[in-house]
Amino acid sequence: MTETTTTEYKHILVDEGNVPFIKGTSMKVVELITSVHAYGWSPEELHFQYPHLSMSQIYSALAYYWEHKEEIDADMQRRFDYAERLRLEAGESPLSKRLRADGLIK
Repeated sequence: MTETTTTEYKHILVDEGNVPFIKGTSMKVVELITSVHAYGWSPEELHFQYPHLSMSQIYSALAYYWEHKEEIDADMQRRFDYAERLRLEAGESPLSKRLRADGLIK
């Protein structure tokens, strides 16, 4: 069983790795915020896209983010850097190479 810590935000718990997530779900606050940054989604659109989350859970996660913005933004940057490093290490896919050779992509 994963140990968690409660926060002053009704729907937000923090796991043993100090990662905040939405209580009753496996969704991390950083994942919800990534959707806001990537797509510009409003709370209502977040609810439409993630119907398993209540509006109260969404607003609680958003409030948590604004109170911990620097730390969550740094986590998002670490995740982006990690994904970018993996992408560069993997190199071009065989499909991309074939499409490029056939002149179908630049």
